[in-house]
Amino acid sequence: MRNMNLLFAFNILTEQVKFSVAMKKIYFGVVFFVVLFSHNLNAQHFSPLDKSPTDIAYLRNDDGKKPVVKVIYSRPLKNEGQVFGTQIPFGKLWRTGDNEATEVRFYSDVRFGDQLVKAGTYVMHSIPGEKEWTIILNRNTDTLGAFFYDESKDVARVKAPVRNGERLDFFSIAFDKNFNNTYMVLGWDTTRVNISIDTYSQVLAEL
Repeated sequence: MRNMNLLFAFNILTEQVKFSVAMKKIYFGVVFFVVLFSHNLNAQHFSPLDKSPTDIAYLRNDDGKKPVVKVIYSRPLKNEGQVFGTQIPFGKLWRTGDNEATEVRFYSDVRFGDQLVKAGTYVMHSIPGEKEWTIILNRNTDTLGAFFYDESKDVARVKAPVRNGERLDFFSIAFDKNFNNTYMVLGWDTTRVNISIDTYSQVLAEL
């Protein structure tokens, strides 16, 4: 009888040990999962800085408060050698920057070059030339580069002459006010292209 009691006690002890080992495995499994999950949450991966960072150029009214034009564009870096004619070929459609198509928002109706353009948001493509560029405003927004360009959605095509300037390593867009004239200036390497911009009130004042 005593041996049976000892055997019964031994079996109970064995089961308790097995249960304890199983619980420890479950515990450590849960701890491992929690640590791994927390690590994944804290180790969120972010993209590195793009080689053609995005920038914004604003044209504001005379008091400097209200925007007139906003341009969102990417700024590619100049490679070795001349940019236009080599890195960016002449006579071919260009996204006027890099990555997403350059986006232009007009907060009011304007005269862009010699074309009247309604207030709204457009993408800006261009066709660089050695002495003259064609600048294109198009309604097909939120597109990657010029891959989805649709000529039927053009709202304006203007010509702009090329002039020379100091070397710029990154493609740049800025606005220049010269007396009563305002220009959007595209610059890269030693190339400068000026497109005149007049607000609706300026256009009416000329009539």
